[in-house]
Amino acid sequence: MAWFVFPVDNLLCMCLCICVSAWFTLLLVFIIVPAVLGVSFGIRRLYMKTLLKIFEWATLRMERGAKEKNQHLYKPYSNGIIAKEPPSSLEQEIQELRGPASTLRSEPEFEMADIFYFCRRGVESIVDDEVTKRFSAQELESWNLLTRSNYNFRHISLRLSVLWGLGVLIRYGLLLPLRVTLAVTGIGLLLVLTTVVGFLPSGELRTYLSEKVHLMCYRICVRALTAIITYHNRENKPKNGGICVANHTTPIDVIILANDGCYSMVGQVHGGLMGMVQRAMVRSSPHIWFERSEVKDRHLVAKRLGDHVADKTKQPILIFPEGTCINNTSVMMFKKGSFEIGCTVYPVAIKYDPRFGDAFWNSSKFGMVSYLLRMMSSWAIVCSVWYLPPMNRQEGEDAVQFANRVKAAIATQGGLVDLLWDGGLKRAKVKDALKEEQQKLYSKVLVGDQEDQREDKPVEDEKPKDDESGPDSAEGQ
Repeated sequence: MAWFVFPVDNLLCMCLCICVSAWFTLLLVFIIVPAVLGVSFGIRRLYMKTLLKIFEWATLRMERGAKEKNQHLYKPYSNGIIAKEPPSSLEQEIQELRGPASTLRSEPEFEMADIFYFCRRGVESIVDDEVTKRFSAQELESWNLLTRSNYNFRHISLRLSVLWGLGVLIRYGLLLPLRVTLAVTGIGLLLVLTTVVGFLPSGELRTYLSEKVHLMCYRICVRALTAIITYHNRENKPKNGGICVANHTTPIDVIILANDGCYSMVGQVHGGLMGMVQRAMVRSSPHIWFERSEVKDRHLVAKRLGDHVADKTKQPILIFPEGTCINNTSVMMFKKGSFEIGCTVYPVAIKYDPRFGDAFWNSSKFGMVSYLLRMMSSWAIVCSVWYLPPMNRQEGEDAVQFANRVKAAIATQGGLVDLLWDGGLKRAKVKDALKEEQQKLYSKVLVGDQEDQREDKPVEDEKPKDDESGPDSAEGQ
């Protein structure tokens, strides 16, 4: 019996070794070597076109099945936005509610009709909240055979259910192991090679090797996500001595941009695996990492950023001024810190195609590990990157105005909605200053004309009183 089992065990070991060898040979020939050389065989593009054909067929089957079952398919807005009329001022809207009779009064006063304005605005904010819906996954017009996009669509017909089951086997049985292997390979090479390059003396050779190592590892990581990226206007790519700013949807944004060029990263020092990667990267390239206690020191941060961009031999800094991830339907307020440095800013717009997989990271719902698992089990990550012309701060323009101008350019190019809200509202409450601003606008409606009339009166007509303040102090209050 032992004589019979021994050859069988050897045969199983040989088959396993052959399978593993074939697996890594295919990875080496078709993925790793092309990533090192910066070439592509076009396999991912063909894969994307095939998926689009399958999605179109699935959509037709879904619509036909819905008609047969007399079901109504919910088709959300493509950008998640309800069309609204151009906003008017608070004073105009209140005047419309009050009617023409209120204009005949000599002195403005509070009216009960004013309450309806604030009630209406409150209900509008609840029904169509411009802020909260930016922190949830974008809805799709059609099903992409993922349960995470619409769970009930796979039950419409038997064929769709079979196709969905086949997709699960492909994504988790083939694509996920392949992508995990590539991710481990890319991160492992980044740790080892950047550490080796870090031992070289500073000079052109070290800079050259560091750039090649980073590009190679990032390209492998991009292939680990089956990322299909289209870069536009490469003549506007960020240059040394500048700051690259982009809209922020996911931590993968860093890999998407670094796949086409090297950047100096800015961030907080972490522990664990992320900390190991940070320490290895900074040995070979001038990245900027801050301790937790230093992050809130604006002057220290500005000084280190200014010193970096002043050295024209260093790579451009990559910053995401929103400070948090948005679901790629809009661009929210840019923090002004990176626009106070006084250097050239290179805007970049990133737009993801949600049909192949939702790249948005909802950090309040998913941890980093579960998020990466969702990304690696999606069909693909498809996006477009636009390099916009460099922009500089104009004469008489402050940092906030400059930031808003750059944000507007990114939103226009990427087809995103330009919002003035702070992305910090994702976790924090509305600041008191914003509430006070609305209160001041309403107070001007009540007493604004009276203040203007008082200012028009001659000074000698006014009788000073000891227990009353002048109009200037009242306005200041």
